[in-house]
Amino acid sequence: MNQYLDLALTWGIKIIGAIAIYIIGKWIAKLLTNLFRKMLERSNTDVTLVKFLGDLVYFGLIVLVIIAALGTLGVNTTSFAAIIGAAGLAVGLALQGNIANFGAGVVLLFLRPFKVGDFVEAGGATGVVDQIGIFNTTFKTGDNRVIIVPNSNIIGGNITNYSREAIRRIDLVIGVGYEDDLKLVKSTLEEILANHPKVLKDPAPAVALAELADSSVNFNVRPWVKSEDYWGVRSELLEIIKTTFDEKGINIPYPQMDVHVDNKAA
Repeated sequence: MNQYLDLALTWGIKIIGAIAIYIIGKWIAKLLTNLFRKMLERSNTDVTLVKFLGDLVYFGLIVLVIIAALGTLGVNTTSFAAIIGAAGLAVGLALQGNIANFGAGVVLLFLRPFKVGDFVEAGGATGVVDQIGIFNTTFKTGDNRVIIVPNSNIIGGNITNYSREAIRRIDLVIGVGYEDDLKLVKSTLEEILANHPKVLKDPAPAVALAELADSSVNFNVRPWVKSEDYWGVRSELLEIIKTTFDEKGINIPYPQMDVHVDNKAA
Protein backbone atom coordinates (compact mmCIF):
# COMPACT_ATOMS: atom_id res chain seq x y z
CA MET A 1 0.00 0.00 0.00
CA ASN A 2 2.76 2.37 0.97
CA GLN A 3 4.47 1.54 -2.31
CA TYR A 4 1.42 2.68 -4.29
CA LEU A 5 1.14 5.84 -2.18
CA ASP A 6 4.78 6.65 -2.79
CA LEU A 7 4.34 6.04 -6.51
CA ALA A 8 1.20 8.19 -6.64
CA LEU A 9 2.93 10.94 -4.65
CA THR A 10 5.97 10.83 -6.91
CA TRP A 11 3.92 11.00 -10.08
CA GLY A 12 1.61 13.61 -8.57
CA ILE A 13 4.58 15.85 -7.83
CA LYS A 14 5.93 15.29 -11.35
CA ILE A 15 2.57 16.08 -12.96
CA ILE A 16 2.08 19.18 -10.82
CA GLY A 17 5.64 20.24 -11.63
CA ALA A 18 5.06 19.68 -15.35
CA ILE A 19 1.81 21.68 -15.27
CA ALA A 20 3.51 24.46 -13.32
CA ILE A 21 6.41 24.55 -15.79
CA TYR A 22 3.96 24.71 -18.69
CA ILE A 23 1.83 27.49 -17.16
CA ILE A 24 4.78 29.59 -16.01
CA GLY A 25 6.71 28.89 -19.21
CA LYS A 26 3.75 29.91 -21.35
CA TRP A 27 3.42 33.16 -19.38
CA ILE A 28 7.14 33.88 -19.81
CA ALA A 29 6.92 33.03 -23.53
CA LYS A 30 4.09 35.56 -23.98
CA LEU A 31 6.04 38.15 -22.00
CA LEU A 32 9.22 37.67 -24.05
CA THR A 33 7.26 37.64 -27.32
CA ASN A 34 5.51 40.91 -26.45
CA LEU A 35 8.84 42.51 -25.57
CA PHE A 36 10.28 41.28 -28.87
CA ARG A 37 7.33 42.69 -30.82
CA LYS A 38 7.56 46.07 -29.07
CA MET A 39 11.27 46.21 -29.88
CA LEU A 40 10.52 45.59 -33.56
CA GLU A 41 7.71 48.16 -33.57
CA ARG A 42 10.03 50.80 -32.09
CA SER A 43 12.46 50.18 -34.93
CA ASN A 44 9.62 50.86 -37.44
CA THR A 45 9.62 47.28 -38.70
CA ASP A 46 6.79 46.38 -41.06
CA VAL A 47 3.61 45.25 -39.26
CA THR A 48 3.44 42.00 -41.26
CA LEU A 49 7.00 41.10 -40.30
CA VAL A 50 6.40 42.00 -36.64
CA LYS A 51 3.43 39.63 -36.45
CA PHE A 52 5.17 36.81 -38.31
CA LEU A 53 8.42 36.96 -36.32
CA GLY A 54 6.47 37.34 -33.08
CA ASP A 55 4.47 34.20 -33.83
CA LEU A 56 7.68 32.39 -34.79
CA VAL A 57 9.40 33.33 -31.52
CA TYR A 58 6.35 32.37 -29.48
CA PHE A 59 6.07 28.99 -31.20
CA GLY A 60 9.75 28.26 -30.58
CA LEU A 61 9.49 29.19 -26.89
CA ILE A 62 6.38 27.04 -26.44
CA VAL A 63 8.22 24.06 -27.95
CA LEU A 64 11.02 24.55 -25.39
CA VAL A 65 8.46 24.80 -22.58
CA ILE A 66 6.76 21.57 -23.67
CA ILE A 67 10.12 19.77 -23.83
CA ALA A 68 10.97 21.02 -20.34
CA ALA A 69 7.58 19.88 -19.01
CA LEU A 70 7.96 16.45 -20.59
CA GLY A 71 11.44 16.20 -19.11
CA THR A 72 9.94 16.73 -15.65
CA LEU A 73 7.65 13.75 -16.28
CA GLY A 74 10.66 11.63 -17.13
CA VAL A 75 10.15 11.55 -20.89
CA ASN A 76 13.34 11.18 -22.91
CA THR A 77 13.44 14.68 -24.39
CA THR A 78 16.64 13.99 -26.34
CA SER A 79 14.85 11.71 -28.76
CA PHE A 80 11.86 14.05 -28.78
CA ALA A 81 14.08 16.98 -29.77
CA ALA A 82 15.72 14.82 -32.45
CA ILE A 83 12.30 14.00 -33.92
CA ILE A 84 11.39 17.70 -34.00
CA GLY A 85 14.73 18.51 -35.64
CA ALA A 86 14.29 15.80 -38.27
CA ALA A 87 10.74 16.98 -38.99
CA GLY A 88 11.97 20.54 -39.28
CA LEU A 89 14.69 19.47 -41.71
CA ALA A 90 12.21 17.56 -43.86
CA VAL A 91 9.82 20.50 -43.96
CA GLY A 92 12.72 22.84 -44.72
CA LEU A 93 13.86 20.74 -47.69
CA ALA A 94 10.31 20.53 -49.02
CA LEU A 95 9.76 24.27 -48.70
CA GLN A 96 13.24 25.55 -49.54
CA GLY A 97 11.83 27.79 -52.29
CA ASN A 98 9.41 29.39 -49.85
CA ILE A 99 12.17 29.69 -47.27
CA ALA A 100 14.29 31.58 -49.81
CA ASN A 101 11.34 33.87 -50.52
CA PHE A 102 10.78 34.35 -46.80
CA GLY A 103 14.44 35.28 -46.23
CA ALA A 104 14.27 37.72 -49.13
CA GLY A 105 11.04 39.17 -47.73
CA VAL A 106 12.71 39.77 -44.35
CA VAL A 107 15.57 41.57 -46.13
CA LEU A 108 13.11 43.74 -48.10
CA LEU A 109 11.15 44.68 -44.99
CA PHE A 110 14.28 45.50 -43.00
CA LEU A 111 16.34 47.30 -45.67
CA ARG A 112 13.32 48.96 -47.33
CA PRO A 113 14.67 49.54 -50.86
CA PHE A 114 11.10 50.57 -51.65
CA LYS A 115 7.77 51.05 -49.89
CA VAL A 116 4.10 50.68 -50.78
CA GLY A 117 3.18 53.33 -53.34
CA ASP A 118 6.63 53.58 -54.95
CA PHE A 119 7.03 53.19 -58.71
CA VAL A 120 9.63 50.44 -59.03
CA GLU A 121 11.32 48.20 -61.56
CA ALA A 122 12.35 44.93 -59.90
CA GLY A 123 12.21 41.17 -60.42
CA GLY A 124 11.24 41.56 -64.07
CA ALA A 125 8.19 43.71 -63.25
CA THR A 126 7.57 47.46 -63.46
CA GLY A 127 4.75 49.13 -61.57
CA VAL A 128 3.53 50.69 -58.35
CA VAL A 129 4.19 48.60 -55.24
CA ASP A 130 0.80 47.53 -53.90
CA GLN A 131 1.84 45.12 -51.13
CA ILE A 132 5.07 43.80 -49.64
CA GLY A 133 4.47 40.32 -48.23
CA ILE A 134 6.63 37.79 -46.47
CA PHE A 135 6.89 35.55 -49.54
CA ASN A 136 6.10 37.83 -52.50
CA THR A 137 5.54 41.44 -53.54
CA THR A 138 2.54 42.69 -55.53
CA PHE A 139 2.83 45.36 -58.23
CA LYS A 140 0.10 47.25 -60.10
CA THR A 141 0.86 48.39 -63.63
CA GLY A 142 -0.36 51.52 -65.37
CA ASP A 143 -3.08 49.53 -67.17
CA ASN A 144 -4.25 48.09 -63.82
CA ARG A 145 -2.68 44.63 -64.14
CA VAL A 146 -1.55 42.93 -60.93
CA ILE A 147 1.88 41.27 -60.97
CA ILE A 148 2.94 39.02 -58.08
CA VAL A 149 6.71 38.54 -57.90
CA PRO A 150 8.53 36.12 -55.53
CA ASN A 151 10.76 38.08 -53.16
CA SER A 152 13.82 35.98 -54.03
CA ASN A 153 13.53 37.19 -57.64
CA ILE A 154 13.56 40.79 -56.43
CA ILE A 155 16.54 40.43 -54.11
CA GLY A 156 18.48 38.47 -56.74
CA GLY A 157 18.44 41.32 -59.30
CA ASN A 158 18.67 45.06 -59.70
CA ILE A 159 16.04 47.28 -58.09
CA THR A 160 15.24 50.65 -59.67
CA ASN A 161 13.13 52.92 -57.49
CA TYR A 162 11.75 55.83 -59.51
CA SER A 163 9.91 57.34 -56.54
CA ARG A 164 12.52 57.33 -53.79
CA GLU A 165 13.91 60.78 -54.58
CA ALA A 166 11.67 63.84 -54.47
CA ILE A 167 12.77 65.11 -57.89
CA ARG A 168 13.74 63.52 -61.23
CA ARG A 169 15.39 64.75 -64.40
CA ILE A 170 13.66 64.40 -67.75
CA ASP A 171 16.11 63.54 -70.53
CA LEU A 172 14.92 64.54 -74.01
CA VAL A 173 16.85 64.50 -77.27
CA ILE A 174 15.43 67.03 -79.74
CA GLY A 175 16.69 66.98 -83.31
CA VAL A 176 16.52 69.94 -85.74
CA GLY A 177 17.63 70.44 -89.32
CA TYR A 178 21.14 71.49 -90.32
CA GLU A 179 19.67 74.56 -92.04
CA ASP A 180 17.97 75.82 -88.85
CA ASP A 181 19.32 78.69 -86.72
CA LEU A 182 20.91 76.89 -83.75
CA LYS A 183 20.83 79.98 -81.54
CA LEU A 184 17.09 80.34 -82.18
CA VAL A 185 16.56 76.65 -81.43
CA LYS A 186 18.46 76.84 -78.15
CA SER A 187 16.76 80.02 -76.98
CA THR A 188 13.34 78.58 -77.91
CA LEU A 189 13.95 75.42 -75.91
CA GLU A 190 15.21 77.45 -72.90
CA GLU A 191 12.13 79.67 -73.11
CA ILE A 192 9.79 76.68 -73.19
CA LEU A 193 11.42 75.22 -70.06
CA ALA A 194 11.42 78.58 -68.25
CA ASN A 195 7.70 79.10 -68.91
CA HIS A 196 6.50 75.67 -67.84
CA PRO A 197 5.07 75.95 -64.29
CA LYS A 198 6.15 72.48 -63.21
CA VAL A 199 9.76 72.66 -64.39
CA LEU A 200 11.93 73.39 -61.35
CA LYS A 201 14.21 76.43 -61.21
CA ASP A 202 16.61 74.67 -58.87
CA PRO A 203 18.26 72.52 -60.12
CA ALA A 204 18.25 74.64 -63.26
CA PRO A 205 17.19 73.01 -66.53
CA ALA A 206 19.88 72.49 -69.15
CA VAL A 207 19.84 72.77 -72.93
CA ALA A 208 23.04 71.80 -74.76
CA LEU A 209 24.12 70.69 -78.20
CA ALA A 210 24.55 66.91 -78.05
CA GLU A 211 25.77 65.77 -81.46
CA LEU A 212 25.89 66.41 -85.17
CA ALA A 213 24.02 63.33 -86.31
CA ASP A 214 23.56 61.94 -89.84
CA SER A 215 20.35 63.81 -90.59
CA SER A 216 19.85 66.18 -87.65
CA VAL A 217 21.51 68.40 -85.09
CA ASN A 218 20.55 66.98 -81.70
CA PHE A 219 20.06 68.92 -78.48
CA ASN A 220 19.94 67.46 -74.97
CA VAL A 221 17.00 68.98 -73.11
CA ARG A 222 17.16 68.19 -69.37
CA PRO A 223 14.64 69.80 -67.01
CA TRP A 224 14.10 68.75 -63.38
CA VAL A 225 10.60 68.08 -62.02
CA LYS A 226 8.94 66.56 -58.97
CA SER A 227 8.88 62.76 -59.23
CA GLU A 228 5.09 62.62 -59.32
CA ASP A 229 5.02 65.10 -62.25
CA TYR A 230 7.55 63.24 -64.42
CA TRP A 231 5.37 61.58 -67.05
CA GLY A 232 2.85 64.41 -67.31
CA VAL A 233 5.51 67.11 -67.79
CA ARG A 234 7.47 64.95 -70.24
CA SER A 235 4.42 64.53 -72.46
CA GLU A 236 3.50 68.23 -72.21
CA LEU A 237 7.02 69.38 -73.12
CA LEU A 238 7.13 67.21 -76.23
CA GLU A 239 3.80 68.65 -77.40
CA ILE A 240 4.81 72.24 -76.65
CA ILE A 241 8.19 71.83 -78.39
CA LYS A 242 6.52 70.45 -81.54
CA THR A 243 3.87 73.18 -81.77
CA THR A 244 6.34 75.97 -80.96
CA PHE A 245 8.83 74.73 -83.56
CA ASP A 246 6.02 74.66 -86.13
CA GLU A 247 5.11 78.27 -85.31
CA LYS A 248 8.74 79.42 -85.65
CA GLY A 249 9.49 77.40 -88.74
CA ILE A 250 12.03 75.14 -87.04
CA ASN A 251 12.25 71.74 -88.70
CA ILE A 252 12.25 68.41 -86.88
CA PRO A 253 13.82 65.94 -89.35
CA TYR A 254 12.37 62.49 -89.85
CA PRO A 255 13.58 59.52 -91.91
CA GLN A 256 12.74 59.81 -95.61
CA MET A 257 13.17 57.47 -98.53
CA ASP A 258 13.49 58.51 -102.15
CA VAL A 259 12.23 55.93 -104.65
CA HIS A 260 13.35 56.21 -108.28
CA VAL A 261 11.39 54.25 -110.90
CA ASP A 262 13.10 53.44 -114.16
CA ASN A 263 10.42 53.29 -116.87
CA LYS A 264 12.86 52.34 -119.61
CA ALA A 265 12.23 49.03 -121.23
CA ALA A 266 14.70 46.36 -120.35
